[in-house]
Amino acid sequence: MAIWIVLPILTLLMFDLGLTLRLEDFGKVFSKPWPLGIALFGQLLLLPAIALGLAYAFNLPPVFFIGLVLIACCPGGSSSNVFSKLAGGDVALSVTLTAISSIVTLFTIPVIMSWATALVGESVGITLPVGNLIKQNLVLMLLPVLLGIGLHYAWPKGAEKTDKVLGKLAFPLLLVLVTVFYIQHHKTILANIGILGLCVTALILVAITCSSLLSRLVRTGEKQRRTVVIEVGMQNAAQAIAIASSPLVFANDEMAIPAILYSLMMNVVLLIYVWAVRRKDR
Repeated sequence: MAIWIVLPILTLLMFDLGLTLRLEDFGKVFSKPWPLGIALFGQLLLLPAIALGLAYAFNLPPVFFIGLVLIACCPGGSSSNVFSKLAGGDVALSVTLTAISSIVTLFTIPVIMSWATALVGESVGITLPVGNLIKQNLVLMLLPVLLGIGLHYAWPKGAEKTDKVLGKLAFPLLLVLVTVFYIQHHKTILANIGILGLCVTALILVAITCSSLLSRLVRTGEKQRRTVVIEVGMQNAAQAIAIASSPLVFANDEMAIPAILYSLMMNVVLLIYVWAVRRKDR
């Protein structure tokens, strides 16, 4: 049941992302490549590496091991642009990072997940049909983004109105998804919430700490540093759940549990972060 909820949610979120893209935003960001480079490094390489280390450190079972690495491979959370704006960050950088990472992960997710599955999954019967994963990502992620971009330039006013509606729906839809998963798998979630809760919280905290330190190391501006922290910390839970649950890919709802817990904890941690930086500004 849950998969038929997550697939349209993911498609709508990616379509909404396409509606928000502006070509001039890309020009502004590429004029300052360091924040972009640090954020992409954190999203595409650092976070999966941290997830791998934590999965070993917490001795996670194979299905949760792969699920943790999976959520770490899915950057571009739908709410990152809103969080960046609330934190006084660089919204143009946030939008561009979300767009770029959503495209790049079409190629990085199959590579990393193939390796992770071969590492711990195949011995217990978990396999990854790479071709199906690529096809699903193209249909559910790339195509909606391109359609959103097309609508934005063909009908700007209509795109703006649509974005306002979809932007308000994003968080409630994710809450519905989390609720459905909890109802279906509450026994498994409650039985593992201690170790998994600690593990995903550690992943978030280590990721945002490392991204903040790297941003300071290359001396990015305060606005850019806040955006880098949020973009590295926020993951696309809908994408991870779609890959884990899809009958075309892993077809394993339990593998989506780390993504469910991550989506809850990342909002708590990053709301605290937003509160702290706004308090600092005041």
